[in-house]
Amino acid sequence: MAAYCADFGKRVLLIDLDSQGNATTGLGFSKSALKKSVYNVLIEEEKISGNILPTQVPLLDILPANVDLTGAEVDLVYKRNRDKILKTALEEVNGRYDYIFIDCPPSLGLLTINAWVASDSLIIPLQSEYYALEGVSQLMNTIAMVKQHLNPALTIEGVVITMYGGRATVSRQIAAEIKKFFKNKLYEIIIPRNVRLSEAPSHGKPILLHDPKCIGARAYKALTEEFLSKQ
Repeated sequence: MAAYCADFGKRVLLIDLDSQGNATTGLGFSKSALKKSVYNVLIEEEKISGNILPTQVPLLDILPANVDLTGAEVDLVYKRNRDKILKTALEEVNGRYDYIFIDCPPSLGLLTINAWVASDSLIIPLQSEYYALEGVSQLMNTIAMVKQHLNPALTIEGVVITMYGGRATVSRQIAAEIKKFFKNKLYEIIIPRNVRLSEAPSHGKPILLHDPKCIGARAYKALTEEFLSKQ
């Protein structure tokens, strides 16, 4: 979505806040070779502008993750105002970008809390699988706590169903349950399971550069159009 927003002419910053660094490697950067990263901003309090890198997609920049980020959760515990560090750092680039996307880790720790405190809204990807649906109530409770104590303005931008296997009865049933729960927050566009989508990161390219005509690319392009139409 970040890549497609840039492709539509928006100035975009993608922040990789996941220690796995998938957004970083998916845009062609080697985590082990990076000397500067989001870790330097969060833990060493460096300026965010000194750690941002341009990507192969025009108008898309990234604040990457490297191997140091794996220890950030522990390091943040000892920092003052530890849940607001990213929000404070982003003030430096206020107005420079049309959109800032933050790729969060799959756990609800201090890195995720930093992202939610810094954000205006959340996009929630949900796989059309039972276990993904099972975790929604915990997720909603955590969002409510962050709204109450840290970021009252935080909203849910939208929910997108991903890795959808349209032929599976279970996928259709779970998609129906997700729609019942989130109602008008659910994006109409559904992201299907697609081999070209899954292999694109191994080539260090977003899908719009890897195979823009595949079904997965067309789905993400349409999803981005739906997202932008609601802004």
